[in-house]
Amino acid sequence: MREKIVGIIGGMGPEATVDLMARIIKATPALDDVDHIRMLVDNNPKVPSRIKALLEGDGESPIPCLQDMARRLAAWGVDFLAMPCNTAHYYYRDIQEAVTIPILNMIDLAVQKVITQTPGVKDLGLLASTAVLNLKLYKKRFAESGVALVPPDDNYQKGIMNAIKRIKTSRYGSEVVEAVQAAADNLVELGSEALLVACTEISIVGQEIRSTVRIFDATQILAEAIVKKARDVH
Repeated sequence: MREKIVGIIGGMGPEATVDLMARIIKATPALDDVDHIRMLVDNNPKVPSRIKALLEGDGESPIPCLQDMARRLAAWGVDFLAMPCNTAHYYYRDIQEAVTIPILNMIDLAVQKVITQTPGVKDLGLLASTAVLNLKLYKKRFAESGVALVPPDDNYQKGIMNAIKRIKTSRYGSEVVEAVQAAADNLVELGSEALLVACTEISIVGQEIRSTVRIFDATQILAEAIVKKARDVH
C-alpha cells in the first residue's frame, strides 16, 4: 500500500499556504527525501475575496473557483484535500460536493483537539479574523461541547485585522507580533483558559506568541492531521 497524496487548496493567502507546507514537512518523521509526503498544491491567490462575498455582500462568490481547484487536484490523482483558510471553510460543504475524495475539515479537527486535550475548559480565547468571528464558524461547534468562545476587545481585534492585512502583503515586521501578543494578553485578562489561533495568517507568527495559558494552532493541527492521514496505509 502506498502513502496517500494530499492536494492543497491554497493561496488564501499565499504565505499561509507555504507555512502549512513547512509544518507538514517538519511534522513528518523522515530520514530522507523519500520519507516525506507528496503534496500537490494549487497556491491560487486569485480566489475571489471571501470577505467581500460573505461580509460586505458585494463580491463574487468564491465557490466556483474553489470547486474548480478541488476538481483539478482530484483529477491529478490526490487522495484527499486540505484547505489552509479558516474563513473558506464556510464553503466546506460546497467544495466537498464537487469531489468524491474527502476533504479534511480544519475547524472540526481544531475543535476536537482542543476539547480532547483541555477537558473541562469552559472559556476559550479566539485569535481569528473578524469574518471567522462574525460567521460563528467555531462558535457553533464549540457550543456543542459547552465551550464558550472569548473574542478580543474591539480595539485589540482591530489590531488583529491590521496584522492580518500586513501579513498578506508579505511585508511586515515586529509590529504584527506585538498586535497579536497584545490580543492574546487581552484574552487571558478576559478569563480565557486556553487560546486558539484560528487564522492561517496569524499562524505564520503564532510561534512567537507567549502566554500563561496553552495556545492551540489550527494550522498546526491541520498539518499533523495531513501527516497522519497520508501515512495511514491501512
